[in-house]
Amino acid sequence: MNTSLPLPIIPVAAYLLGSIPFGLLFTRLFGGGDVRKSGSGNIGATNVARVAGPSACITHLALRLSRSAAPVWIAGRLSNESATWMMSAGLPRSSGIVFPIWLKFPAAKA
Repeated sequence: MNTSLPLPIIPVAAYLLGSIPFGLLFTRLFGGGDVRKSGSGNIGATNVARVAGPSACITHLALRLSRSAAPVWIAGRLSNESATWMMSAGLPRSSGIVFPIWLKFPAAKA
């Protein structure tokens, strides 16, 4: 795929995508408030189901799985399947999950 995006943006975009706290977002969207202040205090799927119900949990899980695969897949498409660029997306994506910028870098409990 030919694109005008510079490849060095891949790790930054992967980190930002990996750091999206879907558990927090969907609990609020489904009317459960702040999932970190209810149940176990975790933003993971089990607590999302406990606080906001099964619909929020299923939506959370689907997007959580997508955020794990999407950066690597997109990096592959943008770089003609370069393993180097795909790894440069996978590692920052993992860092984003553990240290999400949107939650001011706390270690994730999920």
